[in-house]
Amino acid sequence: MIKKFVRKWVSSMLLRLYKKMEEIAEADLPRFASNPRNLKIELPRRIYDAQLIDIGNDVSIGPGSLLVPQRIYPSHVMSNPEIKHDVQKFNPKIVIGNRVTSTGSLTIAAMQEVTIEDDVMIASNVLIADGMHGFENANEPYKYQKMWKISPIVIKRGCWIGQNVVIMPGVTVGELSIIGANSVVTKSVPDRCIAIGAPARIVKQWDEAAQRWSSLA
Repeated sequence: MIKKFVRKWVSSMLLRLYKKMEEIAEADLPRFASNPRNLKIELPRRIYDAQLIDIGNDVSIGPGSLLVPQRIYPSHVMSNPEIKHDVQKFNPKIVIGNRVTSTGSLTIAAMQEVTIEDDVMIASNVLIADGMHGFENANEPYKYQKMWKISPIVIKRGCWIGQNVVIMPGVTVGELSIIGANSVVTKSVPDRCIAIGAPARIVKQWDEAAQRWSSLA
């Protein structure tokens, strides 16, 4: 009887704590470029320059997210006071559409523009970055080298991005396409395709006439 009471009490307290954390997370959201309704970005989270992030309505992003419109590089964190850095300046933008969902640990870094259209589903631990750290000089730490290969990313309506996926600069993921877990997407994927692997390759495409997936392997 006592054990049952303790379990019930603990469950009740945990539920109250979770609800309180949700309230804090909602109340502490920064001011974005848009004025989204029913926005949920769970704690912990890191959001920089929110005024450069446009978010739609009914968006839900799980804990551990990092949203970075990168205006300058290197930032204070990535610089070395003993080295004279050539500072790069950018005009970045992140656009997240309506009803986008992410399980958690989502990283979006934009030096130009990252666009995620409506109704995209993103699993956990996904990296979407429209630029890369330079590695032209193997005598200098890579974190101090210039960002390069900067090119916009677009994830079109209704896509499903699997767990541990990396989406590289310049990639467009076509409408209603699927990127399988653990894939590294280095080239654009057409509409209604399934791509897997590192680098990702297209293995299936939707056959509109037959109304089924057709294998390309």
